Amino acid sequence: MGRETPDEPLSLEAVRARIDAIDAQLLPLLDERAAMAHAVAAAKRAAGGDGAFGLRPAREAMLLRKLLDEPRTGASAGLVVRVWREMIGESLALQGPFSLAVWGGRDPGRTVELARLRFGSAPSLFQVGRPEDAIAQARMLGGVGVLALSGDSNWWGRLLAEPKVKVFAALPCLNSWGAMGAFAVGDVPVEPTGADQTFWVTDATQPGYTISDLLSRDGVAGRQIAEHGGLKLFVLTGFYQEGDERLKRAPGSLTGVIGAAPEAFEG
Repeated sequence: MGRETPDEPLSLEAVRARIDAIDAQLLPLLDERAAMAHAVAAAKRAAGGDGAFGLRPAREAMLLRKLLDEPRTGASAGLVVRVWREMIGESLALQGPFSLAVWGGRDPGRTVELARLRFGSAPSLFQVGRPEDAIAQARMLGGVGVLALSGDSNWWGRLLAEPKVKVFAALPCLNSWGAMGAFAVGDVPVEPTGADQTFWVTDATQPGYTISDLLSRDGVAGRQIAEHGGLKLFVLTGFYQEGDERLKRAPGSLTGVIGAAPEAFEG
């Protein structure tokens, strides 16, 4: 009497005991993984790469996709992404300078939230009053600008004149966290991951749907996501580079790729 069978739920005491046991197993692994940040920094110094910003968006995206494809019974996609973003952010902050300059547009609170969801709580974060201030921070070593997609600014058009600062992330990175509301920009490698979206600007005067149709005739799928001050911003399906011949034939006299980002994760 009183003994639990395999078909009976565990008692609260048993569940708590199991949680304590799991926590005891997790902590040494977490500590070991955090210690790897110092090992990475040392390896970079030995290879002559000391001082370079370690952020690699494509590598992170491929890691998270692999993790999210693994079978899970309890952990939501959101939990997996948040935990790994925190660990990656902590590791980057330990390796060298890492800071976020956030321009929030009409909803600064939401943009700060998106920045923390993407980069974790480890990097320092400060809000700026102008988009150009966030872009200026993105030129600095370890600097990232997080800027809202706002209807009252075409800050993204300024990236056409930036030799190194590009969009490398669209926020949020998980579909269940809402629609695209901000971009992260920086002087970091923008590389394909196998499931990507490219951001392209044009001053073409035709309506967005007409431009999308003209692009599709040349094998490019895209849609307009913003317009301001005579410029239109499109998101293109796939990874495109600046010299792509199809984009050279696209409408507009002032046009260009301003970056690319992994597609949002499912979940």
